[in-house]
Amino acid sequence: MEASRDISRLIEIMARLRTPGSGCPWDLQQSFQTIAPYTIEEAYEVADAIARGDLDRGLPDELGDLLLQVVFHARMAEEQHRFAFGDVVLAITAKLLRRHPHVFGDAGKLEPDEVKSLWHEIKDQEKKARGDAGERRTLDGVPVALPALARALKLQEKAARVGFDWANARDVLAKIAEEAEEIVPVLDQPEAAAEEIGDLLFAVVNLARHAKVDAEAALRAANVKFERRFRSIEDALSAQDRAPADASLDEMEALWNKAKQDERKP
Repeated sequence: MEASRDISRLIEIMARLRTPGSGCPWDLQQSFQTIAPYTIEEAYEVADAIARGDLDRGLPDELGDLLLQVVFHARMAEEQHRFAFGDVVLAITAKLLRRHPHVFGDAGKLEPDEVKSLWHEIKDQEKKARGDAGERRTLDGVPVALPALARALKLQEKAARVGFDWANARDVLAKIAEEAEEIVPVLDQPEAAAEEIGDLLFAVVNLARHAKVDAEAALRAANVKFERRFRSIEDALSAQDRAPADASLDEMEALWNKAKQDERKP
């Protein structure tokens, strides 16, 4: 029988897995707290499939795993009489309609930056309508569980919206040089060095933001490049029946530079 493309079948399967007595012991043992780490992991695997360009096979599979997380959380909430999957769909549908008045309303044609600004403005209005603005501060609402790089960006964006920001990328570059210099005298002091290196990393995220560069994507690309070039070193040494541990740093540096030059060849 052809696999169903209807979301209702997935919801039914999840309900069966969570049925006491006849369901899956592992699934029945889970809670919001135990499933949350898997939800984060699956989101990263979606990003990984995209980064690898595995859009035809890998991405549908990983998106399915991520969708399962949504269904899993919704099922546990339904068991506690809090909400169901339909409420999740209703909430995001209403939110999309509300936050896109330039498409579904009379806001008129907007540029991408204007759309982003309007999105945040409507989001703030929603918070006030819910009554949770009150004594909220500028940097509230940035999840602590976010990866540090992503959280740094969110904090900087929020501060920038109230005018606390560098004027341009060159000013941030000067700040990076300053932060790097502050590391020098504390290199042999782990705690002090950790603080200064943290400041440096935060400033680099700021530079990426001002340069309109996705810092996460840039670092992912740098990781891939490092892996590719280091593997070239390993391959070159393997052809000589040697391993990296058998080579000197100078030899590996020379092979690194060769790999770098080879990449630039047309």
